[in-house]
Amino acid sequence: MGAIGLLFSGGALFLNSLMLLGKAEEKSVAFFNILVGLLQVITPIYLIITSDGSNWSMFNNGAVFLFGFTYLYLGVTILKGFDSSGLGWYSLWVSMMAIVYALVFYVQENDIVNALTWVLWAFLWFLFFLSSALKKPYENYIGRVAFVQSWVTLTLPSLFMLLDLWQNAKLQEIWTYVCIGSMVYFVVEAILFAKSIKKEKLVEELA
Repeated sequence: MGAIGLLFSGGALFLNSLMLLGKAEEKSVAFFNILVGLLQVITPIYLIITSDGSNWSMFNNGAVFLFGFTYLYLGVTILKGFDSSGLGWYSLWVSMMAIVYALVFYVQENDIVNALTWVLWAFLWFLFFLSSALKKPYENYIGRVAFVQSWVTLTLPSLFMLLDLWQNAKLQEIWTYVCIGSMVYFVVEAILFAKSIKKEKLVEELA
């Protein structure tokens, strides 16, 4: 995915995180999702048409559709008031595809940062599945995860790419630890979130 695509994906995920946290209105966020979704569908079509047609080129360009259709699906679902179960099951499928991309980048390219990034995205899509398809009330936790990932996996890497800094070996090393640190944070937040839910249920039972 190109730097511009990553940048605006970061913007969309940032707004989605604020929506999940109750700080941004759904329909206004949905409109931006549609704009970014269109960008992420039209761009890879052009890139595929103008590419050399190799498997690796198709593999890389095809990844952009995973984001594009997610944003479009989410935007239309909100604006039209559709049930979100379809989006949730699609998110599960994309989560599995993201694991495949992570494995390929790690095994084929020995690219640890990209592999960790795809693992983070797989986790986020899986959370969308739990929330949208299984109707789990995890919006607050997902909002926190999405907020962090909007910066760690999309916005900041895209800015580094635009500044021609991303391939710097030292930065890649630092970003490996940033990704791992994000994973640790998500685990800690999940434990605290689970405890808060358990406490709320206990209070309800005693009331």
